[in-house]
Amino acid sequence: MRVLLTGHTGYIGTVMAPMLARAGHEVIGLDTGLFEGNLLGRADALPAMRLDIRDVAQDDLAGFDAIVHLAGLSNDPLGDLNADLTFEINHRASVRLARLARAAGVERFVFASSCSLYGASGDEMVTETAAFNPVTAYGSSKIKVEQDVAPLATDDFSPVFLRNATAYGASPRLRGDLAVNNLAGFAFTTGRVEIMSDGSPWRPFVHVEDISLGVLCALEAPREAIHNQAFNIGRDDENYQIRDVAEMVREAVAGSTVQYASDASPDKRCYRVSFAKARDGLPGFRPTWSVKKGIEQLLESYHRHHLQFDDLIGPRFQRIRHIRQLLAEGQLQDDLRWMAGATAHPASVLV
Repeated sequence: MRVLLTGHTGYIGTVMAPMLARAGHEVIGLDTGLFEGNLLGRADALPAMRLDIRDVAQDDLAGFDAIVHLAGLSNDPLGDLNADLTFEINHRASVRLARLARAAGVERFVFASSCSLYGASGDEMVTETAAFNPVTAYGSSKIKVEQDVAPLATDDFSPVFLRNATAYGASPRLRGDLAVNNLAGFAFTTGRVEIMSDGSPWRPFVHVEDISLGVLCALEAPREAIHNQAFNIGRDDENYQIRDVAEMVREAVAGSTVQYASDASPDKRCYRVSFAKARDGLPGFRPTWSVKKGIEQLLESYHRHHLQFDDLIGPRFQRIRHIRQLLAEGQLQDDLRWMAGATAHPASVLV
């Protein structure tokens, strides 16, 4: 298939693109390049359009068999930077992209949704039929995309919504603001496993490679298996309380200790998720990663690339701090479009 991968220079995209290419698909990227200089190691080059998702035209989508849509403001703090901007990019631009894709003759539209739309769901396992209960603009934006894109489905246009669990794992464009990555990074650079909540919230976790596998399976599945459906992406046995993840990190980093923030309190985001539908109904989806194995992979990557504490918590690997830096430097407009003549920071690589 000829696949357009939006957000290809991001945390997930830099892992997903090579996997799709190895499977024999022709992959073209589309990205505005906000994070292209923030590397831990090196990312594979990919033919791509440098374009803001809000500015895509129908002609840009001609000739593609499928679109995998990852692009967007990528986490809760970044989403809260400007809630309306979150909905402009994550919701309205995504729905517009789906409409343009259908008009351009694209047959399959794979949307990277999120289990965060379940929000404050408590201790019970939730399935794809559960009520939505988001606590952030990011989670709400995912709901709105699913609700607005589903009615666009036709005999010739098949959307599918992959509700990814909380991502973790090594990537050439590390995110230090993800729970497992952050806990492992703190332990590696300081010897402290720092928990900002009281450690009680439940969260489902999924490795970035298993997210990519889910997309590959959704691309290659028979139409009737995925048409206009939502799938939770992860593993049932990878639901953990945050304190359980912290303990796994402590065991992996010799001499480290678990510490709770002085103002630690329960996180409203608390949900456990069932992944039975994807296991049984998404052909070929057999996730293999565990959080424990992912922590080992992260620590190896941190060691190999000499990760420093300032890199972990600074604008290199904290998305919201990077955006704020670009805004403060006058590189970005308030709507997060590049200023005329501005470009992303030159590639800065930890090797």
